[in-house]
Amino acid sequence: MTDDQRTPDVTDAETAQNTPTLDADSGQPVTDADLPETDNMQEDLETEFPGLDGMDENMFGQVQEMMAKLGRADELEKENADLRGRLARLAADFDNYRRRTQEDVAAAQGQGISKAAEALMPVYDDMDRAVTMGAAEPAKLIPGMQAVQGKILTVFSGLGLEATGKEGEAFDPQWHEALQVVPGDEDDVIVQVYQLGFRMGDRLVRPARVVVSRKD
Repeated sequence: MTDDQRTPDVTDAETAQNTPTLDADSGQPVTDADLPETDNMQEDLETEFPGLDGMDENMFGQVQEMMAKLGRADELEKENADLRGRLARLAADFDNYRRRTQEDVAAAQGQGISKAAEALMPVYDDMDRAVTMGAAEPAKLIPGMQAVQGKILTVFSGLGLEATGKEGEAFDPQWHEALQVVPGDEDDVIVQVYQLGFRMGDRLVRPARVVVSRKD
């Protein structure tokens, strides 16, 4: 047997596989540590999803896009949860504010009623005295009631109410309600008052019910 017969055959592929890669400048073998780092996302995907092994570049790009969208979906879900929490806190704050406002309004109304009643108590006392005196001396009843009327108007004035609809006053449909029109020397003049009206600034509280004149 010759030396050529004893030497095993070495293929070109085996030779290329066992031949180290040489650096172009130094001529020294290049190791894996010397090679530049590359993006290992594809390797991670192949490790996590073995079925993706061997995908082409186009498919890999689509997978990258899908993974990015999934990551964005997670961020949006967290933002959505945060917004829901903030909205719940805002709704609770508004409910507390509405409750406090209702309590404040109720308290203010109660105080207003109490003050109005307190202001009218002396009027009741005067009316009670007028009725008592009128029972003994009827002639004194009318002056007593007129005095009570005057005190009531004073109380109303203190509350911000202004009387409207007096005889001789010009008729104004904003404040007055005409129940009847009668002939007279002038147009739109109140000649008789059935019910006195009241206003508070520019707001009508109760219209005066009156009779108005009209020239023939």
